[in-house]
Amino acid sequence: MKRNLKQSLFLFCVLCIATHGNAQFTKATSKWKALVAVGFNYPSQNGFVANAYAQSLNFPTVNLGIQHMFNNTYGLKLDYGFNRFKNDDSAPEFKVNYSRINAQFVFDPTEYLGFLPLRFRTILHAGPGFSFAKPLGNLGDNKQSYLNLLGGLELHYAINEKVSVYTDLAYIYGLTSLDGYDPVISGLGAFNGSVFNVTFGIAVSLSGCQYCD
Repeated sequence: MKRNLKQSLFLFCVLCIATHGNAQFTKATSKWKALVAVGFNYPSQNGFVANAYAQSLNFPTVNLGIQHMFNNTYGLKLDYGFNRFKNDDSAPEFKVNYSRINAQFVFDPTEYLGFLPLRFRTILHAGPGFSFAKPLGNLGDNKQSYLNLLGGLELHYAINEKVSVYTDLAYIYGLTSLDGYDPVISGLGAFNGSVFNVTFGIAVSLSGCQYCD
């Protein structure tokens, strides 16, 4: 009987520890986080001059960011993104380096969503920024810079209180057009459009659990 009692107490303690650990994952929010992600991109076809367009999927896309949360729900993020895309097989040859920097508002609705499994969080982010498009090779004269608006959705899975892996779907809308330049840019490799990104990354806490119940 004593043996059964000890086994029962042991199982009860393990259950309590596991339950407590999962509760922390669902409630803990880091005040500061560093985010690194890589993936692929799809540039809008109307951002190129006539008869020039990029392939549907392009690699790489690299995002680097720093995030600050004011509480469990609201925060800010500053991030830098780099994309490269190249011509489709049926278009003239070109390559473009597209980079951007954005200041974004962050909203975490996880506490209001009752259907997500433990360890998962959702993050909505959006904000203005600046884009830089630079064709490679002898097409460099067609480089441009313009304002953008970015909106995205992240899904995070917590490995522990310090580290989570995530995927991010983001759309960067270019607030410009090729016709808006004087003189009008008509050269190959010119890009004034929007970009859709899919990335996979890791988020690392820089400050530990700050907003735990």
